[in-house]
Amino acid sequence: MKRRDFLQVTSAAAGGLMVAFHVPGLAQADAAVPELNAWVQILPDESVIIRIARSEMGQGTLTGLAQLVAEELECDWAKVKTEYPTPGQNLARNRAWGSMSTGGSRGIRDSHDYVRKGGALARALLIQAAANQWSVSVVECATAAGWVTHGAKRLSYGQLAAEAAKLAAPADIQLKPVKDWKLAGRPIKRLDTKPKLDGSLVYGMDLQLPGMLNAAIKDCPVFGGKLKSFDASEIEKRPGVKKVVQVGDTAVAVVADTWWRAKTALDALTVVWDEGPHAKLSSADVAATLAAGLDAPEAAVGSAHGDVAAALAGAAMQVEAVYSVPHQNHATMEVMNATATWTPERCEVWTPTQNGEGALAAAAEASGLSPSACEVYKLHLGGGFGRRGAVHDWVRQAVLIAKELPGTPVKLIWSREEDMTHGRYHPVTQCKLTAGLDAAGKLMGLHMRISGQSIVAGLFPQNIKDGKDPAVFQGLNATGAEGALGYAVPNLLIDHAMRNPPVPPGFWRGVNLNQNAIYLECFVDEVAAAAKRDPLELRRELLANSPKHLAVLNAAAAKAGWGKPRAKGRYLGLAQIMGFGSYVAACAEVSVNKKGEFKIHRIVAATDPGHAVNPQQIAAQVEGGFVYGLSAALFGEITIKDGRVEQQNFNTYPVMKMEHMPAVETIVMPSGGFWGGVGEPTIAVAAPAVLNAIFAATGKRIRDLPLSKHSLV
Repeated sequence: MKRRDFLQVTSAAAGGLMVAFHVPGLAQADAAVPELNAWVQILPDESVIIRIARSEMGQGTLTGLAQLVAEELECDWAKVKTEYPTPGQNLARNRAWGSMSTGGSRGIRDSHDYVRKGGALARALLIQAAANQWSVSVVECATAAGWVTHGAKRLSYGQLAAEAAKLAAPADIQLKPVKDWKLAGRPIKRLDTKPKLDGSLVYGMDLQLPGMLNAAIKDCPVFGGKLKSFDASEIEKRPGVKKVVQVGDTAVAVVADTWWRAKTALDALTVVWDEGPHAKLSSADVAATLAAGLDAPEAAVGSAHGDVAAALAGAAMQVEAVYSVPHQNHATMEVMNATATWTPERCEVWTPTQNGEGALAAAAEASGLSPSACEVYKLHLGGGFGRRGAVHDWVRQAVLIAKELPGTPVKLIWSREEDMTHGRYHPVTQCKLTAGLDAAGKLMGLHMRISGQSIVAGLFPQNIKDGKDPAVFQGLNATGAEGALGYAVPNLLIDHAMRNPPVPPGFWRGVNLNQNAIYLECFVDEVAAAAKRDPLELRRELLANSPKHLAVLNAAAAKAGWGKPRAKGRYLGLAQIMGFGSYVAACAEVSVNKKGEFKIHRIVAATDPGHAVNPQQIAAQVEGGFVYGLSAALFGEITIKDGRVEQQNFNTYPVMKMEHMPAVETIVMPSGGFWGGVGEPTIAVAAPAVLNAIFAATGKRIRDLPLSKHSLV
């Protein structure tokens, strides 16, 4: 019996649904079939295997990258299948697949060139193989839908693949002009939809291996604390419990035959914590530290020109405001999990990860083995949002636990409470903005002082140069794909007073662009109100030399009906920003009743990503981005009391429900010439567009989130 068949039978015998699932590392394509290159393998049955190095977590990267490869390959899309190469294979082949990191909306924009070349190279080899058989020139051959033709003669890719794989690669590979795309650029259905619907797609939570045990873990609830002691004498006697183990310096885990037995035993375990130096830390303490940074004399400069001090001192009118955003959790639907096996010679891990190479490094470090003696099998993610990217703490834990049971697969699953209280949180910041206007109401000077947490200092401190974290200024830079400020202000100073509380920061979907868009776009509205100017008119004036920023702003405003009659009680709010290589704008329409209850009726969103590989998926990502961004704006807040996170589940950290979600009208307007991302930019304009619409409806400015803690009466 083959291993795959064995797994199907044992799953059914255990009461599970018997489906033809694929388990990476246990059921792989026939290695005897030669590959055309690292990206393309064509089987004798005409199946086309396209390898995708980036992770799929719902954003459509897998389908988009496969479209680009298939476009250049000119294969039959109906026969395309995808698989993940492993980070171990990437290491062994001198990183043939390049970066395996998926974050910052870089999945397509950072890899489109070399994956397209992979498809084009495979096609060139297939043509050469056919030309050799027919003794004709390659320029006389054509390709379409998986066939090479020469007049009436034709050979399928499956017939040619074995010979093509033996040929030397041509020196020069030409990519198709975007105008000649036939498959890419079209709204193709996603490749991962069907396996999600029929249950054949295996997430980390679903994974079953023969003889597998399950683990639940509890880490010290206080940031910076440690595990002091625990008494396992009674717990070890419970049915199904196999072992109670200390994990590193800070955690304890229970291993059992089922996860629920492990979890309930862990809940009953007597544990004593050393709460460490932050046992009395509160959100109020953090806020006070940040507030002091707003007027501190020292700050790292992100962008500056002109003489701001003189412009503000000589202004006919000054406008000042302080905004803030709280810590927020990623709150992925699939909690952190990994399955690991360990022996003195080999360590293998199955896990959902945004960075397979990062997971491999974590596994190697925890296992005590070299990276070449380890392997990570990447699974689809039930949500990532940055949490499963830079830090692989759950992988390290899973391997440490597996080391206590050599040769036995152990699946570690965090509880929701563990996931909520041991995240890597969106950084907390405050921002003081001061504007100077002349007598005609024109913006002459702007100072933005950001005070708060640095993700780079928390994760990659070696990258901090002269006290500056460049990522803090996302969306506020003079130039650059990660977020250039479109507004032309004669005198400008944007700086950052770094203040790092002991709450661990992380890359939270949209990263620093989110709060910077709130600060900037809401304050621009405040300036417009002070100058008694229309918010759209003022933005158009400030964006006169930024045509791409202006184009998405105009498109969103026009479709939303800015300046035209609306239903009674409906008000509009605007926001625009540039980040992750793309230009985005939104116009929100809201109403607020006499009780202060508000409703977001619709949001019109315009996106210019340069090139649109799959317009349907871009629209879906824009809609999903509003779900995430509005969840944060309405409800998202992590608070600290006695050094620990107060929110432990979705009852205290709510997310958007269908009743809250507005209609979203998406405008995809690729202008060409560049490659932007789409997974994150839209999130940034969700909150400021709604906040500006609420001001239009009520005259009240909301300067600190979430909205749920404010009264609009």
